Amino acid sequence: MLAEGTTIITNAAREPEITDLQDMLNRMGAKIIGAGTDKIQIEGVKKLKDVSYNIMPDRIEAGSFLCFAAANKGNILLENVNSTHITPIINKLEEADCKINIEKNKINLIAPKKLKALDIKTMPYPGFPTDMQSVIASMLTTAKGTSIIVENIFENRYKYTQELNRMGAKITIEGKSAIIRGVRKLYGTEVKATDLRGGAALILAGLIAKGKTKVDNIEYILRGYENLDDKLRKLGANIRIEK
Repeated sequence: MLAEGTTIITNAAREPEITDLQDMLNRMGAKIIGAGTDKIQIEGVKKLKDVSYNIMPDRIEAGSFLCFAAANKGNILLENVNSTHITPIINKLEEADCKINIEKNKINLIAPKKLKALDIKTMPYPGFPTDMQSVIASMLTTAKGTSIIVENIFENRYKYTQELNRMGAKITIEGKSAIIRGVRKLYGTEVKATDLRGGAALILAGLIAKGKTKVDNIEYILRGYENLDDKLRKLGANIRIEK
């Protein structure tokens, strides 16, 4: 932005966060075009100015809470959410038999008594987000039937499945694919988060498991979910963070 001349980024990510960043920087005086496409052009400017800016809602947090509710046979109303940012997640939850109503910046999800199994392939935006892969996999551990998830973005992103299997899940990893055979219930135990989204998957598993679940290494989780325990308690969860 402050470099002389023109900078061009090719093969750029298309996520809405990139567009939001462009919008903020342009309000600060930058000259950027192309966010939301695979080519971004930046014209250098001499300086940027201070601005006040409201960032976009967190689409992965929104998707996570929809899965938390779906896994718990719940009824949730999310506010301050952009449904167009999470269309693939909404589509898959509806395919799993959830009822979803969308109104302006609100989403209401009503879960069925038993979720249906799903087939999911993670893809670059606007496809199904890789950051939701572990959370929805955890949700599917107690769904009816066998689900298959194919991870096309990152390697070695199934570490959390070992912890879910310790809770009674039946997940088999074959290359890029996770085969999830639905079980009747999970059982609480002590598990360890190895990354942010995998940690969120363990939180979801703990919410639906019989008995007490203790999740270690929660610093990963708290990095991506603000006041997670407070928000879940408002939904009726029995959860606390041990200092």
